[in-house]
Amino acid sequence: MSESRSIIARGAQNRRAFLRTAGAVAVFGGAFLVVGCSDDDKKSMPTPVPTAPGQAKLYDRLGGKPAITAVVDAFIANVAADTRINRFFASTDIPTLKMHLVNQIGEATGGPEKYTGRDMKTAHAGLMITKADFDALVEDLVKALDQFKVPEREKNELLGLLGPMEKDIVTA
Repeated sequence: MSESRSIIARGAQNRRAFLRTAGAVAVFGGAFLVVGCSDDDKKSMPTPVPTAPGQAKLYDRLGGKPAITAVVDAFIANVAADTRINRFFASTDIPTLKMHLVNQIGEATGGPEKYTGRDMKTAHAGLMITKADFDALVEDLVKALDQFKVPEREKNELLGLLGPMEKDIVTA
């Protein structure tokens, strides 16, 4: 019986580690948006997680736009202080970046926001983002989520929702 619990616990740890990594890819994508994006660009937005009848949307369980904005602000501050990756943001319009991230996360989680930035492949073309760059950003995102005590369930849902964008972001 204890061996079964150990296997289940290891599986849960591996799943959480994967989701943390996958989720950061998506946020990494949003973080590298180029200023001047338009509605005409093809979107690579994740599909919102369906909710069970009677269950609140992930957007609402996260706290809506005010909470998402607070996490994005902390995340960008973490990235700015992170010498491993802050070079990617040296000439970024930070207010526009924050707006795109809030809108991207808001729309992905079922909120009323609409993401109007470029698709992830176009936004990251030529940046040569490595797995190491990605992993550093994951740490910065998880740190921001943990700072605001986002519950594990919601954190994992968010990270899992954003993760599939990895293939369009990590190019080196």
